[in-house]
Amino acid sequence: MKKTILTGLRPTGNLHLGHLFGAGQNYVKMQDDYEFFLEIADVQALTDNFHNPEKVRHNVYEITADLLSIGLDPKKVHFFIQSKIPEIAELTVFYSNLVTVSRLFRNPTVKAEVAQKKELFGKNGESITYGFLGYPVSQAADITAFSGEVIPVGDDQLPLLEQCREIVRKFNHIYGDTLIEPEPKLSNFSRLKGLDGNEKMGKSLGNAIFLVDDKETISKKVMGAVTDPSKIRKDDPANPEICMVYYYHKLVTPQNELETVCKECKSGKRGCVACKKELIHNLCEFLKPIQKRRKQYVDDPKRITEILEEGTNLARKRATENMKKVKEAMKIDY
Repeated sequence: MKKTILTGLRPTGNLHLGHLFGAGQNYVKMQDDYEFFLEIADVQALTDNFHNPEKVRHNVYEITADLLSIGLDPKKVHFFIQSKIPEIAELTVFYSNLVTVSRLFRNPTVKAEVAQKKELFGKNGESITYGFLGYPVSQAADITAFSGEVIPVGDDQLPLLEQCREIVRKFNHIYGDTLIEPEPKLSNFSRLKGLDGNEKMGKSLGNAIFLVDDKETISKKVMGAVTDPSKIRKDDPANPEICMVYYYHKLVTPQNELETVCKECKSGKRGCVACKKELIHNLCEFLKPIQKRRKQYVDDPKRITEILEEGTNLARKRATENMKKVKEAMKIDY
């Protein structure tokens, strides 16, 4: 039997190239080899978007269309909406007894995200909500509700998975061997940098190329990308390795053309404007088949709804079966 893989995405905005290269392409490769559950984590999205529920609801369908557009097959991947699986909420309550508040505050991923959201949670996290602080507990519920055995993660998400593993071990120690301890499957692609040179490409940082971006939007973004500051004039030689334009060329430009880009940049035979225009063209060509597939789904919204309903029904069945085992172990199967 295939092992079960579980991953999730928060519907807070469309997918960008960082999502595609960092995770999406791996999802496409893994969908043939695993029982694949893909959660649209609307409840977790509400932990820091509780004041804007319309945004979350809209993006449930947007992000599903994005995921389908990159080649995920709904016959192989079970897309489901987190809020429609009440067993996840139940497990979150049960697990909340197994982890201390101080442990949650020490979680490196939580600390980093609180620091990034100072406007929402205060300079020192003094306004952090119970829901946001406890989202690692909710993630543990996500994983164990479906007996997730393999969890695709980046390095920055490992502390969250380790917290889940701790909860599983503690549960099994108290109530008997009931839950499966999940194993990480690390991405082999490092985090994609933003056009501004930031180590992270982010939805809210204004430095990302989104899968839905049209040519005009891509042009505007790329023309503002960071290049080698030592290149003052068009004919000045430059170092392509510190240029974000070349960084993105390496993602979407054919190898033979890439070698020319690098050589001309170093010799001063390539101006930044011409180089950016070539990148704009190559990005648009790269995204063209993705956007074509996406349009097919967007033009048939009923199909997206059906895919979510089918996946959610199957996920609910799996979660119900696992919840029965959990309640038996906890002696609350009245």
